[in-house]
Amino acid sequence: MVKTTAVQIGHKYFDGANMPLETELSLVKSAVRQAGEAILRIAQEDFETDQKNDRSFVTAADLEANRILKNLLTVEFPDYGWLSEETSDDHKRLGQQRVWIVDPVDGTREFVKKIPEFAVSVALVEQNKVVLGVVYNPSTGELFEAVRNGGAKLNGHAIMSDHSLGAKPIVEASRSDLKKGMFESLEALMEIHPCGSIAYKLARVAAGRADAVLSLTPKNEWDIAAGVLLVEEAGGKARRCSGEPFVFNQPQTLVDGIIAASATAYDTIREIVRHRNSTNRNM
Repeated sequence: MVKTTAVQIGHKYFDGANMPLETELSLVKSAVRQAGEAILRIAQEDFETDQKNDRSFVTAADLEANRILKNLLTVEFPDYGWLSEETSDDHKRLGQQRVWIVDPVDGTREFVKKIPEFAVSVALVEQNKVVLGVVYNPSTGELFEAVRNGGAKLNGHAIMSDHSLGAKPIVEASRSDLKKGMFESLEALMEIHPCGSIAYKLARVAAGRADAVLSLTPKNEWDIAAGVLLVEEAGGKARRCSGEPFVFNQPQTLVDGIIAASATAYDTIREIVRHRNSTNRNM
């Protein structure tokens, strides 16, 4: 018989049969599926759409999914902090070792318009780094998951962001950024495809369905945390538009956009953005 030795990680003990984050990952996958069921149920009903102070949308689906996730995750792990788009921020999280970072419905505009490009996004951050990430699209049934140093999966199968560059890199971007004309100067250099949720776009890059995701507008931590880990664990790279790595669970949750790409495409996309920014400054 092989003897296993229990080790302490944070406030929990694990042995060889119960690896770190196994319990958290199992719970998150169950929680996002429950949240997804509620989202699809509400989608079939008449629901109101309100606009928040930042002009983003919120619906009954956002709030119900947030309630389900918060109840399941914080009850099971009461020592973990909580940061969610749909919960008033409690800065107590800044002093906690592990923090859930959640977007109950990323891509609410697409949800309202019945475009199947919205997702539930849940990340677990430890000491400012994402150690677990799950993105679930309830419309398509796609569940993307990653644990740091454990690779990335889609519906249980390993994925890699190994999309090969064609004549031009395939880059997914938000419809709102495209409508604002933010990519007009880049269209000769990229094949740009519109897609909704940033979390879903990042998951798609992790699965090799596009070369990159590029957002030139600020994003909140809850928009990108899970997706950043998915891209990294699938062999890609994700950085702020400035080129700096992400540091999560910050007092200010906004970051200056994101470049996430396969290892093959990242340097190409980064150089295109650097050239664009330099040109804009000189105009």
